[in-house]
This record gives sequence, structure tokens and C-alpha cells, in this order.
Amino acid sequence: MKHISKTVWILSLVSLFTDTASEMLYPIMPIYLKTIGFSIVLIGVLEGVAEATAGLSKGYFAKLSDVSGRRVPFVQIGYAFSAISKPMMAIFIFPLWIFFARTIDRFGKGIRTGARDAILSEEASPETKGKIFGFHRSMDTLGAVIGPSLALLYLYFFPEDYKTLFFIAFIPGLLAVLSSFYLKDSNTIARDKKPKTPFFSFLKYWKVSSVEYRKLVTGLLLFTLINSSDVFLLLQAKQSGLDDTMVIGIYIFYNLIYALFAFPMGMLADKMGLKNIFIIGLVLFAIVYFAFSVNTNLYIFFGLFFLYGVYASATEGISKAWISNITEKKDVATGIGTYTALQSICTMVASSMMGFIWFQFGSSIAFIATASITLLVLLYFITIPKFISKI
Repeated sequence: MKHISKTVWILSLVSLFTDTASEMLYPIMPIYLKTIGFSIVLIGVLEGVAEATAGLSKGYFAKLSDVSGRRVPFVQIGYAFSAISKPMMAIFIFPLWIFFARTIDRFGKGIRTGARDAILSEEASPETKGKIFGFHRSMDTLGAVIGPSLALLYLYFFPEDYKTLFFIAFIPGLLAVLSSFYLKDSNTIARDKKPKTPFFSFLKYWKVSSVEYRKLVTGLLLFTLINSSDVFLLLQAKQSGLDDTMVIGIYIFYNLIYALFAFPMGMLADKMGLKNIFIIGLVLFAIVYFAFSVNTNLYIFFGLFFLYGVYASATEGISKAWISNITEKKDVATGIGTYTALQSICTMVASSMMGFIWFQFGSSIAFIATASITLLVLLYFITIPKFISKI
């Protein structure tokens, strides 16, 4: 594996273990919460608060990582928070405790994301960013295949024993934390005095960032505003006649395709240009959403989730690699953290809009509207000057 350093391998394994733990619980989380008395509204509020916490904290801790000149402590603490949150949700079932545990999990994601992505950027050259970020995404998403598969297998033998799964999920989470201790900071910046870093200080980066950064992130956020939760795709498949097991199976299939294609897509992006591969991803996204507005065939759904997996592999890691290529090295964590913080807020807006349109006009109109606006976003990216892609 040329260009894949020891540090990249460790970070990728840490992400794989953590995603295995998190995704093991993803299919059963709503079911478990309902069994302990949570209403649909309360579940929605819980997820909204959790995601908002993760989003805003990503920007703050990314900025703090750049200011302190440290990366590894943020990674270790972030993964530790996510690991301990798993058994916490099974110990007590009081709503406030569940909110606390779920927020701890997302808070951990916020602490580690910017620092982790900065380490990946430091381990790559501008010519290998796509490969490095793609490899990490591939390993990370592999956890989203292993986790739900283990959950399905366990529930097959022990139906409705949801609480035990939360304790089992702690095992890969703990492996992630232990693996993170093999990481070491490189080029640590010694500072005589730590400057103050207010919680929203990362937002100031937008004003001082380059024109290239603002143009790119504007386009990415425009796309995020129409890119709602994948839950809507699964819900459409469910409403078209797929049973619960098949819906979970098709979700696993999507993640498998994502995991298989993320690494080769990253390598292809290094050769063809990050911008070109990202545009291909947008085209696939539009095709999938147009098709979802009319399809009810099981086999076509598998084909569409195959394309959706390829789309994700062409955009998720690629976008961060692209940002890191047009951001100064000292601000890489802040640059990515600012984007991911704003991205989290835009994702909440997108999901709310999708839900509203679905409720008012039906699912077909919701999917067609998303696909149509994607074409406008596609035009925006086509007009971005080639020099912004840096490759």
C-alpha cells in the first residue's frame, strides 16, 4: 500500500472499530428508544440536539487543535467519549440520562473530527490527498457494514435483546481507544501562551480564509442544503414494499459499495482531479433521486443503492481532501472543522425541508425537487475555476 503510512493505518483502524460500534446500534436505536418509552417526537428532538452538538463542537475543537498545535489528544479523547457512551445508554433509561449519553457520543465526534482530518492531511501530499482520505473513508465505512451485520446476527439468535447490544458495542469502541494510543503528534508547535479560543471563534475563519476556500465551501454547503438524511431513502424503500430485514440489508449493501469504492475513487481523483470526481458524484446523486421518485422494483432499488454508494465514495472523502488542498497547513483543522460544523447545521435544515415537502406534496415531489436542484449545484461546481481544484 504505497503512500499509506503507519499513522494513516492506525487512524483508519480506529475509525473502523468506532463505526462498527456506532453502526451496530444504528438499526436498533429507534426501536430501543421506543421500547423504553420515547415517542417519535422525543426521538427526533434527541437526534436533533445530538447532531447540533456534534456540528458546532467540530468547529470549536478543530480551531482549538490548530491553536494548540496538538492533534492526537483530541483524537484520543473524542474516541473515548464515543466509546463510553454506548454502555451508558443501557445502564439507565431516564430520558435526561439518554439525552446526556447520546450527546456525549456526538460530542466525542465533534472533538476528534477536525484533528483527525488534519493528521490525514499531514500524512499526504497534494498529489495523494484523494488516496489517503479515500482509504480512511473506505475503512471507516467498512465498520458500517460489519456493525449492522453483527447486530442482525445477534438479534437473530436473541430477538429483542437490545440492551445487551449496547454493552457488546462497547468492545469495538474500547479497541478504537486502545488503538489510538499508538498515535503520536508530529511537528508539535510549542506555544508560550495559549490564546483564548471562544466557542464560536472558528466562524471568524470564514472572513480570513481564501477566496478559493469560500467558493468551494459555499458550493459544498449549497449541496448539503438539499442532501437530507439517508433515512428518507430507506423510508421510500420501506414504503415500496421492502420488509424491515430487507431495508437493513439494503443499507448494509450500500455501505459495502461505499467501502469498496472509496479507496479507488480517491486514487482516481488524484489522477483525474478532485473536482472532476466530485462532479461525477453529483451526477450519480441526481440520477438516484430522480429514479427514487418513480421506482417500486426491489431489484432496481439494489441498483440505485449501488449507485448511491459510488456517489458517496466520490464526494465524502473527496470534499475534505479538496478543502485541505486549498487551506494553509496551520489552518487545516479549522478549515475542515468550519465546513463540517456548517455542514451539520445545513443537514438538519435539509432533512427538515425534505420531511416538510414529503408531508405536504408526497415523496415523489420531494425526490424530484432534490434531484432538480442538484443540477443547479452541479452547474455551480462546473463553473468553479480549475485552479481551485489544485490538481
